[in-house]
Amino acid sequence: MLTCLRVRGRLGAYLDGALEGAQAEVAARHLGGCARCRREADGLRRTRALLQRSLSPTASAPEPDWTGFWPGIVRGIEGARREAPVATARIWLRPRWVFGGALMAAFLVSMTLWQTTQAPPAFDGPVIVRAANTDHPQASVMVYQTPDRDMTVVWVFGLDD
Repeated sequence: MLTCLRVRGRLGAYLDGALEGAQAEVAARHLGGCARCRREADGLRRTRALLQRSLSPTASAPEPDWTGFWPGIVRGIEGARREAPVATARIWLRPRWVFGGALMAAFLVSMTLWQTTQAPPAFDGPVIVRAANTDHPQASVMVYQTPDRDMTVVWVFGLDD
């Protein structure tokens, strides 16, 4: 049994003639007495012969048959044309898509109307602008104030550091 495992592991090398000396003699002696290993060796020989015949330069591969190629492509394109209107019609029959699209359109229209109807805040009265000096030599302060509203804006310029 152990000899069978060793010979089967070296069987490819033995058939290729790569084993030397005692290893080749042991494999030959075992193949002479073991029918199971001999069947495996015969199978490997037949496989090698088939491979050599298929890879030989005299063996020619049959030419491919392209007669059905273009008609098959045309059939596929025509079939897609016939199925395309049905597929788009099914999308519009889905209530979720229709409801979602209508809801999104209503939202966009309402946001557009809301933005265009809002007027920017207008000041009726004049804006008083005052400048003030600071202790910092590069800084200046501007004060914007409206008399009718309680709003004052103070800007400080020149204090980048």
